[in-house]
Amino acid sequence: MTIRLLAAALVAASLSATAVAEPVTYTIDPTHTQIKFTYSHFGYSTITGRFDATEGTVTYDAENPSASSVEITTQIASVSTGVAKLDEHLQKDDFFDAATYPTATFKSTKVETAGDGKLNLTGDLTIKDVTLPASFQVTVNKVGPHPMHKKPSAGFDATGSIERGAFGITTYLPATGPEVKLDITIEASVEE
Repeated sequence: MTIRLLAAALVAASLSATAVAEPVTYTIDPTHTQIKFTYSHFGYSTITGRFDATEGTVTYDAENPSASSVEITTQIASVSTGVAKLDEHLQKDDFFDAATYPTATFKSTKVETAGDGKLNLTGDLTIKDVTLPASFQVTVNKVGPHPMHKKPSAGFDATGSIERGAFGITTYLPATGPEVKLDITIEASVEE
């Protein structure tokens, strides 16, 4: 009889622990997060650049991924291709117009499981004050205590693509990169 009561108590405790598990919100580490973009340069080469200043949060629930969410803001002036003149040109009004539209944002609207350690992420991407749906395939890299600062941490990789013309970035279309591939890696930790 005592064993049955103990077993029942353990089952009840585990069920209540599961029921109260909540999503964890992680703050993006801008020094270990990159947003890379790749496009065709008139069909001759494939150019890759990145944005170096990104901030935001990732709320992740491993038990219930649909309760997860992402909010990211990127500074357009942080664009870096390794070519200073190209970086300056991308910030001008015929491309991103960083003076008028200094940031790009992404806010998730749906997260779905897509297999073991995989997620489908959908949300609203805003560039140059144009907001359109965007979707990404996400890999959950790792979730656990960070070996350096010991804080709960999580890492994700995401891939997707957009049509830049839809956001009003039409210079040299269609010859140069109508489709832009995005590769994003995020490292984030719980802030105290």
